[in-house]
Amino acid sequence: MTRAERVVRELVGAHGRTYAAEAGITLKDTPQPLYRLLVLSLLLSARIRGSVALATARELHRAGLRDPRGMARAGWQKRVDALGRGGYRRYDERTATQLGAGADLLSERWGGDLRRLRAEADGDVTELRRLLQEFPGIGPAGADIFLREVQDVWPEVAPRLDGKVLAGAERLGLPKDPDRLLRLAGDVQPAVLAAALVRAAIDDEVAEDSLRRAG
Repeated sequence: MTRAERVVRELVGAHGRTYAAEAGITLKDTPQPLYRLLVLSLLLSARIRGSVALATARELHRAGLRDPRGMARAGWQKRVDALGRGGYRRYDERTATQLGAGADLLSERWGGDLRRLRAEADGDVTELRRLLQEFPGIGPAGADIFLREVQDVWPEVAPRLDGKVLAGAERLGLPKDPDRLLRLAGDVQPAVLAAALVRAAIDDEVAEDSLRRAG
């Protein structure tokens, strides 16, 4: 086994968990988990600690704000309160507004089902990325998060190893070529590999731990 293979093995073994899984989302190609991933992508794309975004996503679920109808019906104050309980206080009022508007948009344009948005893109990932950015609060970073996480259930997106992922690879001394990374990872799902490499890109401890484990 090469050193690069050991680094990937140790990284994935210790840190190979998608952000959706960490937020308690069992990702499937069905409306509710896809919507929860969209909300998580919005939360993670703000300049706030990832742990806070994840805790807030779990709190929104506990509060019953887990589909666009529930999000819209909850009202602005209930959304603010749930965001606050999750620790998302710095952006709670603006994000509460964005979540309400996004829920309305999804319901009105795509019948509350992100699979219809996918169908509108018709296999064009560039168009899919553009459509995602029509949701208030979802910019390029949020769309990239969604696509990285959804790639194991929307095959046309895979493999999605974007610039943030490749920054993690570079930090670990791994090749920045997506095909080579996938070969090093073997049978690891692309979304899991992507999440692990993003963690290495943004967290010094993850990168240092993986290199130390690899020896």
